[in-house]
Amino acid sequence: MSKLEKLYSIIDNSREVGVRLNEDVLRQVEELEEGIIKEEILPALGNDIAPRLEPIKRDLVLVVEYHPGEPIRVALSRKAKISEIIDAKTLTPRSSTPVKSDEEPVVAEPHTPTKHVQNTTKGMRVTFPDGTVIWRRAAIDTFIDALRKIGLERIPQVGRIHSGYNLVGKVKRPPEPGRIWQHECDGWFIYSNISNPTKADDLKLISDYYHLSLKIEEGKP
Repeated sequence: MSKLEKLYSIIDNSREVGVRLNEDVLRQVEELEEGIIKEEILPALGNDIAPRLEPIKRDLVLVVEYHPGEPIRVALSRKAKISEIIDAKTLTPRSSTPVKSDEEPVVAEPHTPTKHVQNTTKGMRVTFPDGTVIWRRAAIDTFIDALRKIGLERIPQVGRIHSGYNLVGKVKRPPEPGRIWQHECDGWFIYSNISNPTKADDLKLISDYYHLSLKIEEGKP
């Protein structure tokens, strides 16, 4: 039995015995369902679709409408981005990678800068007005995914600068052995060598600039 089958089995069994799931449980179910779709289904779907889209040289957005037991419907748009579609949640698997030097003294795990950290990270949780909650195990993953939902192309206009480099830009800071300055994501360089409070400040500034009303909290999932 797959994870999704187990999840739906729990929901069905609860209904059969007359147990009504409260809003908090339903929210957790929805987040778990989206997580499974994101981690297990979308990568395989992307591998199937990407080669077929390679001949296309213009931007487009494909929207898949799925209802259990009914044929799949696909709509095409050239006027919108996923982030501009109301109530749409971007579930594309993360594609950010640390920008490292070719001469690293040690092997670093993804999203783990090889620098001394004095304080244990408390994590970060970002909630959007549409109900989307971004809450990853690592604060840097939450930070990057929140920026992606906002739209990486919109961030440079805010003018947030770190050590002479835009928070999100097209300029790569020369890497140094043992030091990670940026993460590369979707063709952009995100300045990631900043503390969690600074990440929160950046998101608040962006939220105020675009009137997004983001809720930013500390805490690990």
